[in-house]
Amino acid sequence: MADRDRDWDFHLRTLSNIARDSNVANDPASDPNVLVSVRRLYELCKAENSQDLVARVYPQFNKIFQRSVSSLSQSRTSNGFLLLAILQFFIDFGEVVLHDADSSLKTFFRSCLSREFADPIVAEAVLEFLNTNQNKFLTSFPTLLPQFYPLLLKLIAWNGEKLEKPFLRLFPALISPGSFLPMFPSLIDFPILVVALERVERSSGSLVGNNLASIQKSKVPEMLLALMDEAYTGSTIGDGGGDSGTEASSTIDVVDPLFLELLKDENDGLSERHWNSPGMTAVIQITINTAQSDRLKQMLNVTPRILDVYFSVALQEVNNSLICALIPLLMSRNSTLLPDKDFSYKVRKRLLEFMLAAFQRSPDFIALLKKPIINRLGEAYDNPAKTELALQLCWAIGEHGGGGRSHKDVARELFESLELLLYENLLSSRLGLRQDSGDNSSGESFRKSSQSRLLCFVITAIAKLATYHRELLPRARVSLGKVARSQTSDARVWTRAHDYLGLLSDTGISLSILGPSKPASKDAHNPGTVNWSQGGTKMVAHIPFYILHEQGPPFHDFSFSDILPRR
Repeated sequence: MADRDRDWDFHLRTLSNIARDSNVANDPASDPNVLVSVRRLYELCKAENSQDLVARVYPQFNKIFQRSVSSLSQSRTSNGFLLLAILQFFIDFGEVVLHDADSSLKTFFRSCLSREFADPIVAEAVLEFLNTNQNKFLTSFPTLLPQFYPLLLKLIAWNGEKLEKPFLRLFPALISPGSFLPMFPSLIDFPILVVALERVERSSGSLVGNNLASIQKSKVPEMLLALMDEAYTGSTIGDGGGDSGTEASSTIDVVDPLFLELLKDENDGLSERHWNSPGMTAVIQITINTAQSDRLKQMLNVTPRILDVYFSVALQEVNNSLICALIPLLMSRNSTLLPDKDFSYKVRKRLLEFMLAAFQRSPDFIALLKKPIINRLGEAYDNPAKTELALQLCWAIGEHGGGGRSHKDVARELFESLELLLYENLLSSRLGLRQDSGDNSSGESFRKSSQSRLLCFVITAIAKLATYHRELLPRARVSLGKVARSQTSDARVWTRAHDYLGLLSDTGISLSILGPSKPASKDAHNPGTVNWSQGGTKMVAHIPFYILHEQGPPFHDFSFSDILPRR
């Protein structure tokens, strides 16, 4: 007990003496003894659980915190560890001393972390601190992390894969109703954020100790002047002097709104990112024409894994209205990604899988998003990414009956869009798809294969939609008949059309094969639907003989196990 009291008095006197030393008082982090004393006093308060000890040490901690924050712009040493140690005290004992830790945490993010996020040691300590206190943040400060998610994204973007695991543990806490939608374009543009940060470092020096938010604010007058210059003289924004073409000066233009959006520290809502802006064009050209840095390569690998967590949290915890609002954003960004082949493939795969999972969970989304879906079907010819999106939308429309039985008008409009897409492809080869190689024969083969695949998806969606909404059957028979009689289509296409025409002639058979795999309770009446999960035990005599192939009809009631292959 005596040793503990001496230890306590020693560290308390140390902080008091430092407060009287003008040199150290103006920059407490410059003296390593300050951090040692703060940590030791915190440990004693934690061990003793004494409100009296907490009350005695609090004034000293508060003074050091305020002085450290004030000295950040002039300090040559890192303040991160000292401020984190004091913040831990505020979080644990704030109620005892009536201290609002929320304001101190915001001050730390805005003043310290915005300057030191690029320091790998500080970044690791911040993630450890946030993960340790994650439950407290979620209960006591639920809006704090979602508010500063752009700053935390910069932290992982700059420090890369070595901090991926602790960041992924923290990442779900960044997602809230207010950050869910604005975060999506930030995640998709993770590699572009890396490129922007690297350009800032090359043009302005080390990112450690520089507040990018202040850099942005200081450039606002230049932005206005540049815009006026472009409007009245016709000069290009960002035109420099004679050395404007050098690597150091050819930075992403800070007057570009995209640049300001990328480097922000706080969530200010959803903002549109224009891919035809000068800033985005510069980023893409830089990425294509120069070798990728190690940091950029790491983020190209990390981004798909972060998206996995984002979509998993979305499906488990986010409400339907936000997910429904996300899908149009997803559709628009599906074809506008950083032009790295492997990265684009991985990201698009996750985007489409999430979209289909969202439709599976809430088929009503198809009806609610009728207009953007129809627009995307009309863009199926532009490029391979838009074609693949159209294919998946065709599948979802057919699988979920255009939103369900209660959305007959929407189903009819979607059916008309599918008809238009079908007839356009039958009459002409509108798919504007070409391989990057100069081999015209291989490019033509690729185009025809893509067109045939699109037609197969479209006629399947038409047949499934007509099965779900029987009033569309006459029009479906006409459409499929035109495909079946077509001599220019791929054999796979008109064969499939023939098969579907045969199926649609029998209600029970078409429902069992083309009906929804998981009908909603209100649509549970599906006569003839085969429940394959009960195939080993259930006796069913009205199995559609169409699918028995060469086995022929049985002479008595039978079990599914008689016709299903045994393992």
